[in-house]
Amino acid sequence: MPPARSASASAGTALHTVSPETLQRIERRAGELSTSAAQRIETEHAWYRELSAQERAWVGVVAQAGIASLITWLRSDSARVDADVVFDAAPRELTGSISLSRTLDLVRTVVDVVEVDVSGLAGPGEEQLLREAVLRFSREMAFAAAEVYAEAAESRGAWDARLEGLVVDAVLRGEADDEMQSRAAALGWGATTRVSVLVGSSPQGSAAGLLEAFHRTASRLGIDVLGAVQGRRFVAIVGDVDEPLTAAAALGDHFAEGPLVVGPTVPHLFAAGRSARAAISGHTAALARPTTPRPVEADDLLAERTVLGDHPARALLLDRIWRPLVESDGGHLLETATAYLEAGGNLEATARRLYVHPNTVRYRLGGIERVTGYALTDPHDAFSVEVALLCGRVDRAGPLPRIARAD
Repeated sequence: MPPARSASASAGTALHTVSPETLQRIERRAGELSTSAAQRIETEHAWYRELSAQERAWVGVVAQAGIASLITWLRSDSARVDADVVFDAAPRELTGSISLSRTLDLVRTVVDVVEVDVSGLAGPGEEQLLREAVLRFSREMAFAAAEVYAEAAESRGAWDARLEGLVVDAVLRGEADDEMQSRAAALGWGATTRVSVLVGSSPQGSAAGLLEAFHRTASRLGIDVLGAVQGRRFVAIVGDVDEPLTAAAALGDHFAEGPLVVGPTVPHLFAAGRSARAAISGHTAALARPTTPRPVEADDLLAERTVLGDHPARALLLDRIWRPLVESDGGHLLETATAYLEAGGNLEATARRLYVHPNTVRYRLGGIERVTGYALTDPHDAFSVEVALLCGRVDRAGPLPRIARAD
């Protein structure tokens, strides 16, 4: 049978196998042990010397609390270490400037200080018992520290998700103010350039789970992202990206089926409202084109967006197509584009309408593509040019007359 516990043990002292006398020795030397631990931390860990004076002071407080926690734990009847006693001695913000691995270095240093002096702390025949108890304490403290850091990471993640949603919402509303700048800087987007907005449908499931998986993929690909679920729409902002269409294709699995539209690249986050408006308009307009590629640039949907009343898209379409045709080759390109579309894309019929040779029509079609970037032999390009010509003729005719209302 195991020996019965002493009266003092059953009363609640030395329940981790060390005697009250050993505990008293440790308590008397607690200040000395804390000082030794602080000195070893300073000399053995280069990262400690890189901390600010305030942060070094917090580390010293944590070291002292570690010695006190060891004494409390040796007196207790619990196998677990209460890490809150240690980490509440310093602000929880310390977890943001000192990593978990460095915290474990700190725990090991405090434990080493006690282990080195075991012979001077333990009573007769208790050296091994104290050494084993200290090792158990260090293990439990390591687990407890990991829990503290996990909770801190979870809290930061929840806070970052709220900030992220607010920033995306501000971009969609076009509110590029100081408050948005501060929030973006907190998310690491203060100096991000080459920004584009992606808009697609949101898949079924938890928004939090969607964003977590989206961020994991983006991190693996080295893409800076912000994201938010806006009802049935998933809006993502990508930064520091030279090829946003390629980035959208790599991230496309996180969007539901349907159009995935990429807004134009803008210099920085505070100009992203323009990219967002184009992408949202394109996402709606893409439904009118069954063969829309995925992903697709919003500027490839200028005609569809114009039909739906997107005024910036209309202006851009006129700049790209109508004005170059009006200003080029004495108006012959505009005349040829009009005749070719009215002839249903028939080369010979176009030549007869214009009283020119078919080779002249071919030459002019090449000129149209050269000055506008749109090829009339491509059905979608032809549709875009036709919409641009319709809008251009309306603008050239001037404001429409008002129709008098009958009383």
